[in-house]
Amino acid sequence: MSTLTLPNPGLGTFRLKGDTLKRTIHDALDLGYRHIDTAQMYDNEQDVGAAIAASDVPRESLFLTTKVWHDRLEPASLKASVRESLEKLGTDYVNLLLIHWPSPDDAVPMADYLKALHEVQQAGQARHIGVSNFTIAQVDRALEILGPDALLTNQVEVHPFLQNREVVEHCQARGLTVTGYMPLAVGKVLEDETLKGIAEAHGVTPAQVALAWIRSCGVVAIPSSTRREHLAANLEAFEIMLSDEELQAIAGLDRGERIADPDFAPDWD
Repeated sequence: MSTLTLPNPGLGTFRLKGDTLKRTIHDALDLGYRHIDTAQMYDNEQDVGAAIAASDVPRESLFLTTKVWHDRLEPASLKASVRESLEKLGTDYVNLLLIHWPSPDDAVPMADYLKALHEVQQAGQARHIGVSNFTIAQVDRALEILGPDALLTNQVEVHPFLQNREVVEHCQARGLTVTGYMPLAVGKVLEDETLKGIAEAHGVTPAQVALAWIRSCGVVAIPSSTRREHLAANLEAFEIMLSDEELQAIAGLDRGERIADPDFAPDWD
């Protein structure tokens, strides 16, 4: 499926709540963002919904993603979770519904929760479905269960220090768009000398270089920021063209530095 389905970049909302989140969404939509990423676990769907409702941007022009947490994967619980999310978001549907994490130790069989996810889509509550934090083997299993064109994306951690190349390339080869979360490595990109050097050459910031690199990999980024000037800069980053030499230098920064690695995570590739 084309990455055009998923506007790039999107706005990540992890850890944002209340008036801060509402103001951030207002600024982002004003600047031209049309993709907002939230999750039930973020405990901010109600604020996201209020911000969207207060916006002049019509709902049909927005791409809205939410996710089902791993303790709600039993089919009846998953469907109830989606109904709760839609109520909080103040919408009849999300554009993309993700399984946030695979079921730890396969406590709920994948076939059970993916079929429930597909049924939610068939009921019109999600335009697209996908997964998050799935390994290569789990992606392949999911596609065996649902069929080769069923999933839009696998959302995984991607930044210059964890480039996740095997997962990215495998998903893209199977027709999935990859969405990269924590694309700025929670600010660590700002301190890297290689990125700073490339940024200086372009008259931009290291964060913008990191986002330009992610775009060059064909990955959809969902950076998070509460400052309007940073939101604007993140959009502008997608116009930056890096040279082959610069891309090669960034490729050399991969050190497998994983930031999101909870105790219930799968055995990573």
